[in-house]
Amino acid sequence: MSSEYAIEARGLTKAFGDLRAVSELDLNVPRGQIYGFLGPNGSGKSTTIRMLCGLLTPTEGSADVLGTKIPGKADLLKPRIGYMTQKFSLFGDMTVGENLKFIAEIYSYPAADRKPRIDELLEKYDLIPQRNQLAGTLSGGQKQRLALACAVLHHPELLLLDEPTSAVDPQSRRDFWANLFRLAQTGTTILVSTHYMDEAERCHRLAILDHGVKVADGTPQELQAATRMHVIEVMADDPYAAQIAIDERPEIASVTQLGVRLRVLIPDRHNDPVEIVERALSCRNVSGDTRVATPSLEDVFVAVTMNAGENGQ
Repeated sequence: MSSEYAIEARGLTKAFGDLRAVSELDLNVPRGQIYGFLGPNGSGKSTTIRMLCGLLTPTEGSADVLGTKIPGKADLLKPRIGYMTQKFSLFGDMTVGENLKFIAEIYSYPAADRKPRIDELLEKYDLIPQRNQLAGTLSGGQKQRLALACAVLHHPELLLLDEPTSAVDPQSRRDFWANLFRLAQTGTTILVSTHYMDEAERCHRLAILDHGVKVADGTPQELQAATRMHVIEVMADDPYAAQIAIDERPEIASVTQLGVRLRVLIPDRHNDPVEIVERALSCRNVSGDTRVATPSLEDVFVAVTMNAGENGQ
């Protein structure tokens, strides 16, 4: 395995009977970066993470995770990785401090260093007032911070996070990502799955998964530059009428309403995309202002999953 990558996977596949949850996935996850999995529920994100940490055995393919072969030697990985699921999986009838002590025991953290490490984590993740509070009574954001503290207690080289912010408020999500950036700054590699576009934009690199297939891979900026779509934004007095008018045109790949705005995707093989949209509006006597826009990550997601469907994936 190249020392440049924390994870290298080739042909990683997982089938459950006739269902291929993940199909021939290739991955290169650089060390010390935040690498994202973007995709809707059922796209294979959780299954991939469980294979990479040894909880599921691949049907086909293999991976090197921190230099350890998967499948084969997953037990060697456990002391070196942290894993956090979207569902709170700690002990609700134990206090915050007791949960941290229990995790320290599981990882055989040196006894003399346990209290200083727990005190450090309570302070770092703003849980000192909750030290003696039952974990089951914490707010969503507090549970999330406790779960992250437990996942990093043993100083893992690799952190695997499966939709960790799905049940918390926007402020807690922002705070959580600030903690992730601090971890990456100190050299921790982080693989995080999400279906939030704004979170995906924060990753150093990301893969977009659709029905178990990787349909795009790169930095957010690279993906946005390679959509192969013109993006036209339309401001209309009657967005619904405008959407119907534009959607009738055969050149249109997608129309999405965002409040009073429409985002229109047109394959880049078509010239004069603004004229195409304006003609569509004129034919229906709908007024609207049009302009060329920069692709967003949501535009990228729509474009690549659409291309994958056209290619029969």
